[in-house]
Amino acid sequence: MHEIFVFGSNLAGLHGAGSAAEAHKNHGAVWGRGVGPYGNSYAIPTKDKAIRTMPLEEIKRYVDQFIKYAQEHKGMRFRIVAIGCGLAGYRPEQIAPMFRHAPSNCILPLEFTLVGADA
Repeated sequence: MHEIFVFGSNLAGLHGAGSAAEAHKNHGAVWGRGVGPYGNSYAIPTKDKAIRTMPLEEIKRYVDQFIKYAQEHKGMRFRIVAIGCGLAGYRPEQIAPMFRHAPSNCILPLEFTLVGADA
């Protein structure tokens, strides 16, 4: 199964740090493109064009777009990093619920799967 690296990005597509740098270096993310699929990667923005952290409701819109894409591409496996929980500064319990309806071809990070373990 074709594996896609799903990472947190910024709308400017400046992939200089964190999982975005990994995506650019090793998974085909394109400099200047901060949303969607490129190469073996999928960018979900957590920061705006000025590299400021986006509000949770904006991030959720992009997560919803990704989930729809994953549902439409069942032949791919999506390995999701803990987007928004590094440079953007959010906690897993703030981001993980956005992926509650991710399809079975999505592999969530341990930080997200542990969020529901205490409930």
